[in-house]
Amino acid sequence: MNAIETHNLSKSYGKAKALCGVSLAVERGELFGLIGPDGSGKTTLMRILATLIVPDGGDATVEGFDTVSRMTDIRRRVGYMPGRFSLYQDLTVEENLQFFATLFGTTIARGYDNIRAVYAPLEPFRRRRAGALSGGMKQKLALSCALIHNPTTLLLDEPTTGIDPVARRELWDTLARLRSEGMTIVVSTPYLDEIRRCDRVAYLQEGRLLGTGRPDDVLRRFADVFCPPPLSDAAGHCASGDEAIAVEHLVKAFGQFRAVDDISFTVRRGEIFGFLGANGAGKTTAMRVLTGLSRPTSGRARVAGYDVTEQPEQVKRHIGYMSQRFSLYEDLTPRENIRLFAGIYGLPDGTIRAKTDAMLASLGMESVADEPVSRLPPGWKQRLAFSVSIVHDPSVVFLDEPTGGVDPATRRHFWQLIREAAGRGITVFVTTHYMDEADYCDRISIMVDGRISAIGTPAELKRRYNQPDMDSLFTYLARKAKRQ
Repeated sequence: MNAIETHNLSKSYGKAKALCGVSLAVERGELFGLIGPDGSGKTTLMRILATLIVPDGGDATVEGFDTVSRMTDIRRRVGYMPGRFSLYQDLTVEENLQFFATLFGTTIARGYDNIRAVYAPLEPFRRRRAGALSGGMKQKLALSCALIHNPTTLLLDEPTTGIDPVARRELWDTLARLRSEGMTIVVSTPYLDEIRRCDRVAYLQEGRLLGTGRPDDVLRRFADVFCPPPLSDAAGHCASGDEAIAVEHLVKAFGQFRAVDDISFTVRRGEIFGFLGANGAGKTTAMRVLTGLSRPTSGRARVAGYDVTEQPEQVKRHIGYMSQRFSLYEDLTPRENIRLFAGIYGLPDGTIRAKTDAMLASLGMESVADEPVSRLPPGWKQRLAFSVSIVHDPSVVFLDEPTGGVDPATRRHFWQLIREAAGRGITVFVTTHYMDEADYCDRISIMVDGRISAIGTPAELKRRYNQPDMDSLFTYLARKAKRQ
């Protein structure tokens, strides 16, 4: 008997069809991947299998139990890890684990053997609040919570989005071990290396199942989405000698802990600068200082010609910022979002009208200009959010993991937008966990334990450390970290 079966499954949200007649089967003990472009229905399918929502049509069974009539039986047997971790940020590591153990009628002591390999690195920090953990540690805690009741089927919805390559590899080694012990695992992911570690994958697009099979076979069939041609080596822009960012001996400490520990570097006008590092290396803290949101403990930094300590408000006026969460108002339309942010940045009414029309045309969004942003596919939201962040033509734009969880074809288009912005003289300061994107940067830095361990062009650094690609280079340096 298969562990999971769906028959002609359908689900709609208003006029939007999330799933259209999806039928598939997952074998017991299989590591099965759900792949497809943004908005294809992967998360909706996961939620139906986890009994969080009910389908409009068709049926689904998990371990022989119907997802509608036998919800309780399924929940005893299934572990579920949603894309945003589902942790309580104000509770400690131990309190989160205790909560989930109680929820499933067990205890940490009784379930400890189920989570020992995953949870052991977290035990020294069991009294730390979940909100204070790095991304990789949150990932381990969320997986521990999903495994505490010894499930036989595990559902993971993009569990590694926003996680550095080293932590991603560790999680997939854990999944391989769980699979070898007989657990059935269904996981959605946009990462090619993770897709290839699955036994089989199902490709979804616009709510329809278009193909199932071995990873390499499905990837070849849908190469336009997952294997688009790389961007040209010619960047199409030329950084000037002017300094857009200048950092001198910057330190940011929290008590005795130095999150940023004496870093110095410069970024030129029109340069695409990649700011890399493992989770917990200090990237986010450094970016908060550079954007005027946090005062440094010592040292100096100038952004767009303004001192981040003495002139933080001027810094904010002359930069753009885009986070992984896109920073859009979901209940407003694309037209309203553009007009709102242009107004916040102080553009005159006439300029706002012209910019709005031009931006909607360049993004190809005229047909959805007056639809709520919440109805747009994630890739469209991403492009809109980036365009909104530079609507005022800032000197510098900060992009904090802007392509997390986005399929390769959409990521490629986004990087074309980045290059166009750099071509207009905007300095792009970007963090990413996709190592193929690091190759698109003019220069990169890699932080380890709060310090810049390496800085230079991607080609220079690969030669310097004798590494064949960016993924190997990142792993080589990140594994030198000593602090937790």
